[in-house]
Order: sequence, then structure tokens, then C-alpha cells
Amino acid sequence: METLFENKDYNANQIQVLKGLEAVRKRPGMYIGSTGIKGLHHLVWEVVDNSIDEFLAGNGDQIKVTIHQGEEITVEDFGRGIPADTHQETGLPAVQVVLTTLHAGGKFNNSSYKVSGGLHGVGVSVVNALSSELEITTHWEGHKYQQHYKKGAPVDKLKKIGKTERSGTIIRFKPDSEIFTAREFKFENLAHRLQESAYLNKELTLSLRDERGEEVVEKEFQYDGGIKAFVEFLNKDRNIINNDIIYFESKPDDYEVEIAVQYNDGYNERIFSYANNINTIDGGYHLTGFKTALTRAVNNFAKNNNKLPAKISSLNGKDVREGITAVINVKLPEPQFEGQTKTKLGNSEIRSIVESEVYQYLSLYFDTNPDLAKKIIDKAVQAVRARKASKKARELTKRKTALSSNSLPGKLADCSSKKSEESELFIVEGDSAGGSAKQGRERKFQAILPLKGKILNVERARLDKILNNNEVAAIITALGAGIGEDFNLEKLRYHKIVIMTDADVDGAHIATLILTLFYRYMPELIENGHIYLAKPPLYKVTKRKKSHYLYSDQALETFRKENENSSFSLQRYKGLGEMNPEQLWATTMDPQNRVLQKVEIDDKIEADDIFTRLMGSNASLRKEFIFNNAELAQTIDV
Repeated sequence: METLFENKDYNANQIQVLKGLEAVRKRPGMYIGSTGIKGLHHLVWEVVDNSIDEFLAGNGDQIKVTIHQGEEITVEDFGRGIPADTHQETGLPAVQVVLTTLHAGGKFNNSSYKVSGGLHGVGVSVVNALSSELEITTHWEGHKYQQHYKKGAPVDKLKKIGKTERSGTIIRFKPDSEIFTAREFKFENLAHRLQESAYLNKELTLSLRDERGEEVVEKEFQYDGGIKAFVEFLNKDRNIINNDIIYFESKPDDYEVEIAVQYNDGYNERIFSYANNINTIDGGYHLTGFKTALTRAVNNFAKNNNKLPAKISSLNGKDVREGITAVINVKLPEPQFEGQTKTKLGNSEIRSIVESEVYQYLSLYFDTNPDLAKKIIDKAVQAVRARKASKKARELTKRKTALSSNSLPGKLADCSSKKSEESELFIVEGDSAGGSAKQGRERKFQAILPLKGKILNVERARLDKILNNNEVAAIITALGAGIGEDFNLEKLRYHKIVIMTDADVDGAHIATLILTLFYRYMPELIENGHIYLAKPPLYKVTKRKKSHYLYSDQALETFRKENENSSFSLQRYKGLGEMNPEQLWATTMDPQNRVLQKVEIDDKIEADDIFTRLMGSNASLRKEFIFNNAELAQTIDV
């Protein structure tokens, strides 16, 4: 009789020990987040962050990034260079130890780097492991050294190739196509990140050169204004409340705290936090300290100067931050980031430091600038009233229980499955397409929510008005996860949310309106990969009584060339309603055949800017955007 503990196929021989960088190649997602477009670009950031750390240590004020033909990258700095002498413990050159050993580097010793963003010590070795080829050139103590690697392993010894008067490191690498599903670097993604780093380091110059096209493209970033210039850039398309940006910096003990704040007349809060030049997109204790200090300072001024209406005893943090654009930039020794991708700062001591420094400064600032303080308070009071007005509408969008369908919108054709992980919701433009989708769907796991016309543009409205819009309320209620502060991803009723609109101008507008709602009030849906765009076919071609569906103009061109001597009929689909239920299922809804585009945010700042331009109140920005991007709209029919 076999017991629970008997397993003849599992013994010591099955225990695998991964040596050197094998673990990185085996499980790359553990180190760079993904092997898609984000992971590909993360390789560049690992090398650039090391170069920025050299700058923070007082060495070199220039970093150059080049994209070569064949998607190779070079990062060049003018710091001290990686040491080339022998590492006593291993007997290998120090530069080889750094490139081939996880958790090896100069950042575990505060005497080498007082402030560093790359404290995990796996950066450049991970880049080496995930590159098909890497070349390191280090200029160190008057000599130039070079070594080559393939897939993380050295192919030659470190060579001294001459004397030099310069210092610094040049790393050239090619991401391994066996590892990465994404192959091409995006110039704008790299440019935005380098620009961001230049704002955070006002004495540092970063440049980007792209050699892949017929003409070389180059950009250089250097901002004397630092994060003040950053906030000015972030608010460039908005109506400003305080023209003079609130700015201060202080250096208590071994810490540095720098903030820049400006209000606009919008309804969204935008706070970007950084620790040692790392964008902590999930916040952390420095962000908490800033928020607490701001709320205290505004409330104290309001109470001390009798600026609050009788029925409002105090303002909460969300009200105070309505319309704010702020950058928080801290530098600290030994930062504790959560995860290798460093999205959240975990040093608890930074909270009290930031809170104390910011509160003292803002209290003094508001006392000496009472008109601005009053404007902030008045805006917050309006937010309080709008929040109270939206309470009833918000309650109506909440489901009675996690599994009940009693409170779901009447036009929702729900799926029979109660398992969110296997369920899909199609948000469909119009009753006609909605009817076809309801008839053609797989009822077990696919739900259909047809929308009547265009939903409210949430970019130009407060939450109370948003919640009173029937179409928006239907979406919120169907999803079951709430909205804004009440949003709870665990209550989401569908794992996939698919926006399905016509391939015309109106369809694109409706899709953008829905995406604006998700981005502004349910960003977790996008961040966790739940939002998709359906891609219905553009053409139906019929040849010898057999029909094929084509999803792009490029596919049509290819079909024409392959069948230039044959006759075929061509039908151009302008709307989903032109397809019968069977066609809609086969082309757009069947998981085996459909094409879905996952909505992801590669650059949060760029995404924010795009939504402001497209959906904000300034019509001239939309016209400019359309003019600059008109040639890209090849498949949109009027």
C-alpha cells in the first residue's frame, strides 16, 4: 500500500541547483518583472540607474544612451569606472565579479555609495545574463579594459588595452531573443524615462541617440529648474491656480527631501514620488509623510483663519489634494524597496522626516501666501460638497452581495459562471451590435453590456456628476468593484473586460471615453491587466465561395498580392452591427480565433498627458494632437 509520503520518482537527484546566472535565465520575470516590452526596457534602466548612482556619488555629469541597428544598446557614463583589479575572495577581476554574480557590487558599503537606487546589487549581472552578447569597457585608474560575454558567461579574459585620460564605463548589450517576447526598443519610452531622470538631477545631462532609421535621431535632456521644471512640464496643458510653484528642499542628517507643488482647476490628483531617482509608482512612506503634512498644514491654516464653512469641521486628504500636481524627491542611505522592480519605498523612518520637514515649510508658506491658501481651501470645500452629493449615487452602484445579480443593470446579459477568473465582460457600442453579441456569445463565461451612445467624459467632471450618468453607472455596477476610493479589485466580477466598438471615428471616441473612466477612477484594472480592446476584422474577402477575414490594411495588401490573378469579392466592415451573431463570434469573440489588444501603461506621465490632451477642456490641444498624428489614422473611416 502506497502512503502519502512514498514517491519513488522524487529524490535528491531531482533537486536542481542553478549556478551563477542560470537562475536569472530560468526565471527572468523574478528579476525584471516580465519578458515583454516592460522587461526589455527594464534592462536599460538597470544600467542607467548604475550610472546615475555614480553621478550621485559625485562622479561624472553626463550619461549617453544609444540604440544601434539590430536593437543593441550602449550606455556610457563618465564616473569612476568599474574596478579592474583582482577581487581577493574570488581571484577574478572585480569587473567580472560584478557582471557574473548576483548581489555583488559597491552599493552594499556606504563608503562607496552614500545614496544609491541600485541597492539590490543584481542590476548589471541580470542584464548580462539576459543578453545574447555584452561588451564591457571600463576606464579605471588611467587604463582602459575590455571583456566580452555571451548569455552571462565570459568568452575571453579581461584585457588591458591601453592608457586613457578619461574614466567611466561603457556597456553595450543585445537582449537575448530566446528570452524576450518583445524585440524592439521604443524611442519615446526611453526618452521619457531619461527626461524624467534629468528633471530629478538638475546638474546631470542625459542624451539618447537612435541609429536604427535612415536618419539618426538624437535628444538631450538637462533642466536647471529640476523638479520645479518637472511640475511645470506636467501642468503645461492645464489651467493653473498658483503660477508660482511651491518648492523647497532640505537636508536633515543623511537625508534629502525635495518637493514641488502646483494646483490646477482639474479634479484629479497627480503625485509622482521618487526615492534615490527610482520612480516609486506604488508610493511608500515618503508619499504618506507628504500627504499627512499637506492635509495638516491646510486644515490648520483654515481653522486658525476661520476659512471653513459652518457645516465642515475639517478637510480630508482627498479633498485637499484635488487638482494637485506634485513631485516628491527623496534621497536616503540604504533604501528598502519592495521587489527588484522597486515600486514602493519601505523605510518607515522617512515618513516622519518628510512629514516634519514638509509641514514646517508649508505652514510658513501658507501664512505668507494667504491668498493661495484660501484658493486651495475653497477648492477643497467644493470637493467636500461634491463628495457628499455623490454618496447616494455611489451606493446605488454597489452590488448587494458578491454573488447577487439583483442589483445589476437591466441591459446586462450576464454569464452563468460565478467564477470571476473565467468570466469576460464585453462592453459593446450600440444596441444593434449588443444584440448580435448576446446571440453569438458563449453564455457560460461571456457577459455583454451594450452602451447607448457615448458615456460622459469623466475628465471634465467631478465624481458626483459621473455617478449620475446612466451609462457610467451601468459599467460600475456590472463590474462590481466600486469606483475611486471605494474601488476593491477583489470584488471584480470579470477577469477580462473587453471594449468592443466600431472601427470608425465614433467607435474610437467611445473607446477613449471608456478608457478615460478606467484610467482616472479604476486604474487598478489597467495596472493588473484586466482591460482589452477587441479587434474586429476590417474586411471580409470571398474567393471561390470561401470567406476569409482580414484585420488590417496590411493584411489586405498581402492578400491582393498573393491573389492578383484571381477574382474575389471584398466587403469592408464599418460597424459591428454589419456582422451577424455567428460572424461576430467567429471573428471577434471566440477565444480560439479573436485578436485582443491588452491595454498597458508603459509611461505613466505620457499616458496622463495624452488623456489630458484628448479629453480635457482645451480644444486647441486636441486639434494639435490630431494634426500631428493624422497620418497614423489609416484604418479609421468617417
